[in-house]
Amino acid sequence: MKKLIVLCGGQSSEHEISCISAGGIMKAIDRNLFEPILVGITKSGEWVIPDADQSLEIRDGALPEIRGGVSKSISDIIDEIKPEIIFPILHGPFGEDGTIQGLFEIFGVKYVGSGVLASAVAMDKSFAKPIFSSHGLKVAPGIVIHMRDWNGSVDTSSLSYPLFVKPARGGSSRGTTKVKSPDHLAAAIDEAFTFDSKVMIEEAIVGREIECAVLQIDGVAHASPLGEIRIDPRFEFYDFEAKYLDGSTTVVLPQDLPAEEIQRAAVTAFDALGCEGLARVDFFYSNDGSLIINEINTMPGFTSTSVYPKLWSNAGKSYSELITALIQGA
Repeated sequence: MKKLIVLCGGQSSEHEISCISAGGIMKAIDRNLFEPILVGITKSGEWVIPDADQSLEIRDGALPEIRGGVSKSISDIIDEIKPEIIFPILHGPFGEDGTIQGLFEIFGVKYVGSGVLASAVAMDKSFAKPIFSSHGLKVAPGIVIHMRDWNGSVDTSSLSYPLFVKPARGGSSRGTTKVKSPDHLAAAIDEAFTFDSKVMIEEAIVGREIECAVLQIDGVAHASPLGEIRIDPRFEFYDFEAKYLDGSTTVVLPQDLPAEEIQRAAVTAFDALGCEGLARVDFFYSNDGSLIINEINTMPGFTSTSVYPKLWSNAGKSYSELITALIQGA
């Protein structure tokens, strides 16, 4: 039986989503094969062995958070537990951006997911986009602003409204705003800068939101059946509330799309960045039939109801089987 750490929480704005994902993994992992030990990282960056009553699910609308527990150094945790594998179900900065992956490399512990460089590039959409373009994938027109250059105004004459303003290195749509007119642009940029020092401004793509899950098996990337995001019309876009809190989003199996073309594009994106293990690739299928890649998530939400496991369940792979495949791949 392999001993592994399920690592969750973290210092990013997606701390709570990480906890929910970890809760799903702890419940579904095959305990005939693996001995999972939960380790948490608080929002302040403290590593802890959580208390026995640590909640990892939404209760009465409240999101879970790593709070209490026995505080230990990283080296002490690894020395005491002696894990063969770490499943870092961490989203966003300090978890999905190559930083924690570098730490695992230093300690010489195997881990689920992409390595340092692929994680870092996928996290920073401003770097991922030109790589996607160089591999023949279409991206949304846009510009990048650094906080050091921000003076309250920006030239968007090359772009058409509406625009999306978002942190370059963020996730779960935190800090993302849909801007319909120039007079609301500065406020949206200021909001995005509260999440990152680099902000992207992109043209809104009119079309359908399509997602494809990629799983690496024996070193080869495989694409799942496609999923289409259907959002309640009350929401302007697929924001944090629509994704996690309101239950107003559904994922359906689209029947009228060039599935093989989109699946090939997902694998191309995965391989272009040098990803490993898993990733969810998000596309827009525009009204004129163009396929535009939005982003790639190297550690997507991983609850039993998250999009990534749902897409693989449509291919006959259960949540527990998916977890086993990822750990064995690591």
